[in-house]
Order: sequence, then C-alpha cells, then structure tokens
Amino acid sequence: MSTPATGAAPALPLADRPLLLKAEHVTKRFGGLVANNDVSFGVPERSIVSIIGPNGAGKTTFFNMLTGLYRPSTGRISFADRDVTGTRPDRITAMGMARTFQNIRLFGTMSALENVLVGQHARMKAGLVGSVFRTPGVRKEEARVREHGREMLAYVGLPAAAFEQLAINLSYGDQRRVEIARALASDPKLLLLDEPTAGMNPQESATLTDFMHRLRDERGLAILLIEHDMKVVMGVSEQITVLDHGEKIAEGAPQAVRDDPRVVEAYLGKQG
Repeated sequence: MSTPATGAAPALPLADRPLLLKAEHVTKRFGGLVANNDVSFGVPERSIVSIIGPNGAGKTTFFNMLTGLYRPSTGRISFADRDVTGTRPDRITAMGMARTFQNIRLFGTMSALENVLVGQHARMKAGLVGSVFRTPGVRKEEARVREHGREMLAYVGLPAAAFEQLAINLSYGDQRRVEIARALASDPKLLLLDEPTAGMNPQESATLTDFMHRLRDERGLAILLIEHDMKVVMGVSEQITVLDHGEKIAEGAPQAVRDDPRVVEAYLGKQG
C-alpha cells in the first residue's frame, strides 16, 4: 500500500482544525430499543479518529446514521457544512463520504477492477444517451475511469496480476484492499472504516495502520474507524470516542481514554 506523496501531514493541532463531520445530539430508536442516545461527535479535517466500545455499544448503528443508511430519530448530522440528516447514501457519497463494512461487501463475480469502477460511478458524467450510443466522450471517460481504477488498486497494494481476477477468488487481505480501493475511487474527503483489521494477522494490521497514516498525510483525507484491535486504535488515532450502551462515555486523546475509569469499567466490568 504505497504511492508518491501528494500532500503533507496536518500542521494544525487537532483542536484547531475545522470539523468536517459533526453529529449533534443524535438519538436512534428501534421501537422501544434506544441504540444511540444523545450522541454528539465531530471529525476534524485531515484527522484519524476512532469509535470504540464493547459489543452492542451502538457503534455500527451510529456509522449507519452518518452514512445515510439510517435516519436519526432526533438530532442533526452535518458534513462539509451541509445538513445531511437523513440524506440518501448515494448523495452522501457524491458529497465526499465513503465507507467500508465490517463484513466485506464486494461483488464476488466481478473482477477487482470492476468492483473499483462501481465506486467511481458517483464521479462519472455520462448521461443515458451517451451511454447507449457509446459516444467518443463516453469512451474517453470509460478509459479514464479504468486507468484511475488501476491506480487505486496499485495504491492499496494489490498485485497487478490480481486486477482482473474475480473478487471471490482473492484472499481475505486482498479483498479488503479492493474494498478500500473502491471507497477511495469515489474521491472522498472522509473515509469511514468499519472493523478494517477484522480477520487480519498482526503484520497485515500493522501495514493497514501505516496505510491510514499515508492516506491522511498524502491525500489529505480524514478517517473515522470502528475498531476492536486496541493496538491499532492506540497506534493510529488522534482522538478516540467511547460508546457504551448507546451513549458516549468518554472522548479524548488515546492515553487519556485508555486510563479513564469509565472506559475500564465498560470493558472489564466494575471491580471489587
């Protein structure tokens, strides 16, 4: 996972960077179940922040509201200074937010490259008439997006020999690379990663941690991740937010969060 640098590491302290994503007093109810309760949260520009918490803490539900899969019961979500509360996922993607999923969701009978081309759909300009009649402009755009797709696959470290292989035949690690390449192909400002190291060995996890730093430093992205691997979380995060039973119980720098008694209790239970 490497590429020539195209940017620089953020110079401003985290607290001084403008918020790219902001959730204000967000609550999600499913009937009588409160999955998230009055959660406020922000992602600064060009930052790497994490959401952690025990199983069932409401992390994925919160992700799903940020990306438009769920509409909050109450509260407001804004992205790049625009209110996106309840906006459709495809429109949020077009605004510059992309995500991966805990369970990899590739099209198994499509090649790695074809999967990435799907991720570029939000940035394509060809209309219905051009697509039907295969105008020169359409053919030129298709060639451009295929080349960009190859660049993204190379960027995430997929071997060139695997570009045309069916996704279902790739190893787990390579499928994860394709999924990240597909998300990057939409040219996002913010990348949301749901359990990106799930199923990876320690070496693969360390490689992904380095890659997340490069995405921020070289491409200027903000990254928000849900992650259970505390070594990854502590090694990559500038800010950590902790959810427990749907509520935010702690937020701050990695060391402060790790030492917070409420966080220790959430993970280990009350002692004594």
